[in-house]
Amino acid sequence: MPGQIRRLLIVTVLLLAVFIVVRKYFTPKTFGEQGHYRAAAIDSIASLPMKFAGHQRCDECHSDVEETKSESFHRNVNCEACHGPALDHIESDAEILPPAPRKRGYCPLCHEYNPARPTGFPQIDPIAHNPVEPCITCHNPHAPDPPHTPGDCSACHASVSRTKALSPHAPLDCRECHRTPEEHKVSPRRIKPDKPVSPDLCKKCHDKHADSPKRIPRVDVTTHGQPYLCWQCHYPHFPETNK
Repeated sequence: MPGQIRRLLIVTVLLLAVFIVVRKYFTPKTFGEQGHYRAAAIDSIASLPMKFAGHQRCDECHSDVEETKSESFHRNVNCEACHGPALDHIESDAEILPPAPRKRGYCPLCHEYNPARPTGFPQIDPIAHNPVEPCITCHNPHAPDPPHTPGDCSACHASVSRTKALSPHAPLDCRECHRTPEEHKVSPRRIKPDKPVSPDLCKKCHDKHADSPKRIPRVDVTTHGQPYLCWQCHYPHFPETNK
């Protein structure tokens, strides 16, 4: 038997022995009885003292707030997500009050700009956006509509805006390529702008017969890159050429 095979078998046997020992002597007794977890954990968790009451209990006394929040963008945010565990508050007959976040650093936990968040999710740069002032100065936390409708796409699409600002498409207004209903600024997830579905839009500037400034790159759109669409090779917000 070759030496490398013999060494591999020794390592395999040792690993198997370690697995058997760990499974027999170190695995909790109830592990695997009801799935890939420790069954006794259910009793351990059930024995912990309760701290959260659930938003239904909050609604019993704060129906006015619930009515306001139910029609706002925060309708799916549980009360205790911002105010903390409320069971002691309820059982103490309101002698114990839950905290009400008022400092500026709390709202950016969700709304500070992060490119990983979904498109259309309201985000701000906390350094540039109304600096120093607490968020509740302008926004009702139970109905956090902006005090005025954002006038520029960069208010929500900061990443795209910063990329486009360094590209040859920087002078283009976003609405030249995206038809954007005004309602999109108020309900960005429900009403979305459209996107080009054919090369016709790019053709207006980049076709060899287009009536556009000579500095703009030209191609024969009928043959260039066929059968692919323009944005399958060129990122529209930074349309560098691939050579």
